[in-house]
Amino acid sequence: MEITSTVVGPMSNNAYLLTDSGEGLLVDAPADALALLALIGDTPIGTLVTTHRHHDHLGALAEIASHTGARLVAGAPDAAAIEAATGVSIDDRVWDGDHVHVGAVRLEVIGLVGHTPGSVTLAWTPEHGAAHLFVGDSLFPGGAGKTTTPEDFRSLMTDLEAKIFGRFGDDTVVHPGHGDPTTLGKERPHLREWWDRGW
Repeated sequence: MEITSTVVGPMSNNAYLLTDSGEGLLVDAPADALALLALIGDTPIGTLVTTHRHHDHLGALAEIASHTGARLVAGAPDAAAIEAATGVSIDDRVWDGDHVHVGAVRLEVIGLVGHTPGSVTLAWTPEHGAAHLFVGDSLFPGGAGKTTTPEDFRSLMTDLEAKIFGRFGDDTVVHPGHGDPTTLGKERPHLREWWDRGW
């Protein structure tokens, strides 16, 4: 599977194009439909995954959905809010244990509660080489995603420890919704520090 990306919108959001066997999957359509269409090129997009319901990840969703005819996927707890904000209909409401496909590649869906109630991560675990996680805004270099209450912070950190750091190795590449990639190995030593500071 090939991974390409572009940065769009006033909040410098990452959009990721995953391609395999001539098929494409787009992770987030945040803004600037023309830039996203340039990223996509002539790749047929079968699936468009929205990582969570925040407005800066939705700005071009309706336009890209209309242009590509892609099947729209989102975390079940965020799906209704995404529909209300964009006017689209989410085809697949996914959560832990579900999968999405691009070409011959199967991506696992991991639900992470805290940044929003229904944020999802896509995990690609190839037969050889490092795993790749497309985490939306749930994990960044230097900390967990933004939360607004202590309960949300505890939920997100607990999910990250159990579902991400507890399952994947240090060479796993993290592709966040904003900013540069990191690895779990770079972030793992700081988990206690994140707990202690509370954000």
